[in-house]
Amino acid sequence: MTQKQTQPIHTLTPTDLTQAREAIDAWYEADGNRAMPALVAAFDKPYGMTSFQLVARVRRLLTQYWQVKKVKIGHAGTLDPLATGVLVMCTGKATKCIEQLQAGVKEYYATLKLGATTPSFDLEHPIDATYPTEHITEAEVRRVLSTFKGEIMQVPPVYSACKVEGKRAYDLARKGQAETVELKAKPLRIDEIELTECHLDTQEITIRVVCSKGTYIRALARDIGVALGSGAHLTALRRTRVGYFTEAHTFDTDRFEALLNEMKEKQ
Repeated sequence: MTQKQTQPIHTLTPTDLTQAREAIDAWYEADGNRAMPALVAAFDKPYGMTSFQLVARVRRLLTQYWQVKKVKIGHAGTLDPLATGVLVMCTGKATKCIEQLQAGVKEYYATLKLGATTPSFDLEHPIDATYPTEHITEAEVRRVLSTFKGEIMQVPPVYSACKVEGKRAYDLARKGQAETVELKAKPLRIDEIELTECHLDTQEITIRVVCSKGTYIRALARDIGVALGSGAHLTALRRTRVGYFTEAHTFDTDRFEALLNEMKEKQ
C-alpha cells in the first residue's frame, strides 16, 4: 500500500532568509494537484493597525507574488489596534495549525495608568472617572500583582469580540448599549506576573504577564486598579511571545515586502 503524502509545513523567520525564500517558493505537488506553500510566520503588528488589516496586507503581498486570485490565510490570536507585537499567521494547509498555535502561552508587557479608567480600559476612549492614588506604594503594587498569579476568573471587557445573544459585545457598546451588556466571568491562567517599572510620581507602572489563551490584558488592568483601591487603564501593550514565536522571529511587513520583491526580480 502506498503511503499517502502529506504537505510539509514551513516556518519562516527573518534570521534565516535563505530558508524563508525556499519555503515561500515551495509549492506542493501530489496526485496531480498543486497546493500553495503551507507557511507559518510571525509579524510585528504596528500601533494603530487592526489584526485584520495586517493579515490583509500580507495576503495581498502573497497574492501578487504567487500570481493567484486568492490566498488562504489566518492568524492565531487577535491584537487590539492600540497594541503592538507578535501576530502569527498561517497560509494554505498550515491554517489547520491555528487552534494549536492559539493554545500557546502569551507574553505581554503592559503599561498601566493608575487613578483613572476608560470605558474600553485603554486609550481608545477618553477617561470617564478618576480615583485617588496617594495610598498606593510599590510594595502594595507588588503584593496585589501576586494575587493574580495562577487560575483566576476574568470578566471580559464590554468592548470585545465576545458574543451576547449572537451579537458582538463591542457592536452593542458602540451603539450606546454598554450598560445592558452582561458578560460572564471566564477561567484563565496567569503563569507569571511581575512589576518591571514603577513610576508612582506619574501614576504609571509597567508589568510583564505570561498567560493562557483568552486573557484580556485590558481587563487585567481594570482588575488591578480595583484591587489597589483605585482605577487603572492601559496606555501601552506589546505582545512579545506567542508559544514558540518571540519578537526575534517576527517580520516587519515592509521588510517582508522587500524580500518578495527581491525574489521576484531574480525569477
